[in-house]
Amino acid sequence: MSSVALLAMTFFLVDRADPGLYVYNGQGSAATVKEMSKPPAKRGPQELDKQGNDLPAPAAGESKALIELAQRQKDQRRHTLLVQGLIALGIMTVVSMGLGWVLAGRVLRRLSTITRTAREISATNLHARLALPGPADELKDLGDTFDELLARLEAAFEAQRRFVANASHELRTPMTRQRTLGQVVLADPDASVESLREAHLRILAAGREQERLITSLLTLARGQAGLDRWVPFDLQALAGKVVVSRDEEAERRDVSWRTALDPAVAIGGAGLAERLVVNLVDNALTYNTPGGWVEVTTRAEGDRAVLTVSNSGPVVAAEELDRLFQPFQRVGTTRTHREGLGLGLSIVSAIATAHQAELDAVPRPEGGLTMTVRFPCAAADTVVGPAAVERV
Repeated sequence: MSSVALLAMTFFLVDRADPGLYVYNGQGSAATVKEMSKPPAKRGPQELDKQGNDLPAPAAGESKALIELAQRQKDQRRHTLLVQGLIALGIMTVVSMGLGWVLAGRVLRRLSTITRTAREISATNLHARLALPGPADELKDLGDTFDELLARLEAAFEAQRRFVANASHELRTPMTRQRTLGQVVLADPDASVESLREAHLRILAAGREQERLITSLLTLARGQAGLDRWVPFDLQALAGKVVVSRDEEAERRDVSWRTALDPAVAIGGAGLAERLVVNLVDNALTYNTPGGWVEVTTRAEGDRAVLTVSNSGPVVAAEELDRLFQPFQRVGTTRTHREGLGLGLSIVSAIATAHQAELDAVPRPEGGLTMTVRFPCAAADTVVGPAAVERV
C-alpha cells in the first residue's frame, strides 16, 4: 500500500513539473515540445527567439496541430512513466518479500529457540540456558534476560531444597531423641519413678526444642511474606524492652551492656521489628565470650531509623558473612554449634527485606560483629503512643 501511494505521488509531482508550451521557431516546426493547454496568445514584439530575433505568431491551423501533438506526447510520457513505475514497483515488491522472508526467518528462528527451550525446562533442569548467538539486538537482550531469570530460579530452587533438607534434619533430631528416651525407659524392667521422671523431663525438653524450631520457621515464613499493614513504632522503646528482658541471660554469660538509645521512629510491623531486635541481641549474646560486651544503639539518621548491635566474641571471617544469613547456618560449621537453631540471622534478613530496610554486617578485627539495620522513618508529624508498643 505504501509503495502504491509513493508511485502515485511520484506520478503526480512529475506531471506537475512539466506544464510548459510549444515554442514556435518561425519555420513551421516545434523547436521544443511541451504541453499547450490553449492556443498561444498573440506574442508581442518583445518575444524573441534564442538568437534575439522576433518570433512570429503561428498560424491558427498550425497552432491546433501543435496543441494536439503536445497532448499526445504528454499522454505518451504519462503512460511510459506509469508502466515503468509499475514495473519498478513489482520488482521492489518481489525483492521486499524476499528480504522480509529472510529477516523474518532469522527472527522467528531465534524465537523458536526461546520457545523450545522454555518448554523443555522444568524444575529438574534449570541449569539449561538459551545462550542466544547473534548481534546485540532486542532478541539477544530478551535471551540474556531469560537466562538471568533461569539463574535466579535455579538458585531459589537450590535454596529451597537445602532448606527442606535442613529443616527435616533439625526436626528429626529432637523427634528421634524423644522416641529413643521413651523406648529406653520403657524397656527397663527396673525403671523407678525417678528414672521415669527424668526421662519425661528430657522428652519435654526435646518437645520445647521442636516448638522453638517451628516458631522460628513460622517467623521466617512470615517475614518472607512481607507486610500487610505498616504502622509507626518506636525503635528506641523496642530495643530498650529487649535489653531489659535479656538482663539475666547477659549476667549468666558474664556479658555487659553498652546502650545508647535515642528516639528513632520507624514504620513497618512492630511485632516483626521486635523479633529482629531479639534475634540480633540473642545472636550477640550467644556468640560471645565471658567478660565480653554487647552494644545496642538506636538513632535517627536522615530519613532512616537506625539500629546497631555490636558484640565482642570470636573472630568471624568476612567470607562467612553471606553464609550466616542462610537458614541453618552457624559460625564455623553447619551444625557443630548446637546452642542456636541457625535461623536467627536468616530471620533478621527476611524481616529487614520485608521492611525495605538496609542490613549491613561488618566483622570486627578483634572479634565479633557489628550489625546495622536502617529502617524507613515514619512521617515527621507522626506521633507514636503506647498503643504502637502494645501491639508488639
